[in-house]
Amino acid sequence: MYAGLVSNDARSVRIALVQMVCQEDPSLNLRRALELIEEAAGRGAQVVCLPELFRNRYFCQTEDHAHFALAESVPGPTTEVLGEVAARLGVVVVGSVFERRTAGLYHNTACVLDADGELVGIYRKAHIPDDPLYYEKFYFTPGDTGFRCFPTRFGRIGVLVCWDQWFPEAARLTALAGAELILYPTAIGWHPAEKVAEGKAQHAAWQTIQRSHAIANGCYVAAINRVGHESPDGGEGLEFWGQSFACNPSGELITQGSVDQNETVLVEIDRAQVNEARTHWPFLRDRRIDAYDGINRRFLDS
Repeated sequence: MYAGLVSNDARSVRIALVQMVCQEDPSLNLRRALELIEEAAGRGAQVVCLPELFRNRYFCQTEDHAHFALAESVPGPTTEVLGEVAARLGVVVVGSVFERRTAGLYHNTACVLDADGELVGIYRKAHIPDDPLYYEKFYFTPGDTGFRCFPTRFGRIGVLVCWDQWFPEAARLTALAGAELILYPTAIGWHPAEKVAEGKAQHAAWQTIQRSHAIANGCYVAAINRVGHESPDGGEGLEFWGQSFACNPSGELITQGSVDQNETVLVEIDRAQVNEARTHWPFLRDRRIDAYDGINRRFLDS
């Protein structure tokens, strides 16, 4: 396994952002994901990331105890299959799993499989939303893994999940752990009733906050979203807005997917730009770590 070993002579790394429609049948979604990983590797990808909870439709639109049957152990069936394809193709694969840790304890978990197929580690989603059609607190316990960096054959990768992407603290701590690239497996979309009035602003905010993480931390950032309309309970449902994207350490958008297409978005990153950005814009150097005592408080009461 390659934990602890990073190929420092490989400046250029090709990343694949797998943007996909998720069907009702988990086995079909897994089969499609494997096909897309193979396709991405055939196009030269070295790191492949799947969307959040890619094996299922986004079941968190409703609170239904029956959905807990979708969960699985980690390591488990999904990581085993992803590890096999990672080893066969020689690529790093990042997958998102509904984890059953034990009875009554479930997580939204990202798993990193190295290019030899070994499970490098997991990250459990820390920030859990509870909004209309995003009832994740019903299903997921907040993660306890901390914010991590995973050394892989193709670089030091940090992984956060969806709602995490709005929190600068999560990106900062992931970067401080050593991440050159932060990946955000995501399932985000429009409420149909809000799209006309709020859709453009919502999407712009989503992209802007993540581009700001890239600038503030001098690293690459990529978000990997699903596409399609999903309505598990027959209601209005969610229209996932796709548009998976990546930006460089200057926050510049370097690739973006479509709004509604199944596609694999490829982007090449230059790991040397991370050191260059952090040297020329020394935000990490100039942090006032002696002045941030209040950051771990809920609110600074007078």
